[in-house]
Amino acid sequence: MRRSRSARGAGQADGPGTRGPADSGTHGQADSGTRALALLMHAAFFLLLGASLTRFLLRHPGETRTPWIIGLSVALAVLYVLGPVLGSRPTPRSLVRLGVLVAVWMVLVVLAPSFAWCAVPLFYTGLRILPPRAALALVALLTLFVVAAQLRLADGFDPNLVLAPPAVAAVATAVFIHMQRQAVTQGRLIDDLLRTRRELAATERREGTLAERQRLSMEIHDTLAQGLSSQQMLLQAADRTWDTDPATARRHVRTATGIAEHNLAEARRFVHDLAPADLAEGGGLEAALHALAARETAQAAGRLTVRCHVEGTPHAALPDRVQSALLRIAQGALANVTEHAGATEAALTLTHLGDRTVLDIADNGHGFTPGTGTGPSGGVRGHGLPAMRARLQQLGGTLAIESAPGEGTVVTATAPLTDAPAGPLTPQDPA
Repeated sequence: MRRSRSARGAGQADGPGTRGPADSGTHGQADSGTRALALLMHAAFFLLLGASLTRFLLRHPGETRTPWIIGLSVALAVLYVLGPVLGSRPTPRSLVRLGVLVAVWMVLVVLAPSFAWCAVPLFYTGLRILPPRAALALVALLTLFVVAAQLRLADGFDPNLVLAPPAVAAVATAVFIHMQRQAVTQGRLIDDLLRTRRELAATERREGTLAERQRLSMEIHDTLAQGLSSQQMLLQAADRTWDTDPATARRHVRTATGIAEHNLAEARRFVHDLAPADLAEGGGLEAALHALAARETAQAAGRLTVRCHVEGTPHAALPDRVQSALLRIAQGALANVTEHAGATEAALTLTHLGDRTVLDIADNGHGFTPGTGTGPSGGVRGHGLPAMRARLQQLGGTLAIESAPGEGTVVTATAPLTDAPAGPLTPQDPA
């Protein structure tokens, strides 16, 4: 029996994918808290501005400064609305807009101290646009104006009016800075998560590509390659006997033609759905094994006789995956027998047990010592045994090899009836 060499797969690693809609959605969820806070601050600003203007008009009707207060309030509202348009980055336009906004608010506070509490949303605007030190300086300046405005509105000195605005400003600033840091940390974590997910997807695609290549190489080895090898031997035999025994030569050519027809059917089936042609013809695994034995006997042209036996009651619903794998294993094992074992007889024995199906492929060939790394003819391992083992791994089954020099070989493939979860094809060296 031919000894096998571990198959090698080659593939290029897929690069990390570009950010897609799912990634953008994840970042959108991360920014939802910031957007909610911004909307809250915008609403608070216009509420405080409207309340301050209403208070002033109710308490100071008909004063000469009223038109100025109304005009400055409208200007302050317009400048604030321009904030989202100019953005939150410290660009020259946004800095100019912020400076004019603060200047208009200061004039309003000087004319009407009740506008002082509009400073709280301005805190947020400054902290969002300016660098940390400049933002803290602006908060301190706005706080001083608020304290001065509150003292102007009070009848006398009140310590609460001096201490409360700085406390409110400190709390608002601390909360904003904490939220900003959390947002940055969360953004980094999300970026790491997205990068890890892309790398994982690339790894899965790479592993899937390698597994598919391994699967295709096994399919080609067990079908087209074996058929072409048989055709080559038959045509060589026909060439040797063409002059001395034309009848035998023509018989070899006809047999080679039949193999070519079968190979063509295999190739078409391979392109269509990779199902073995013998199984596609109907009759199940038993009929396919009998057809395989007859075909191998005919191809050997008297050098090898292959018999097929079925024991036990056939299972009513043998999974297609099990049938396909066992048939491919039988094809590969018989190809090893034909090419390397030097056997004259081989037997396929399919045994149906209660919870599993067992296929034995036995021959009376040269045999070999499992685990030595070479076959009976001294050659290195091929592709067959790792491919068989990989197929059974997909089914949760096992492959056993019994052989000794001069005593033939028995390959036993055991497949459970319950489907095992399909995993990557990782054929291991039988040694």
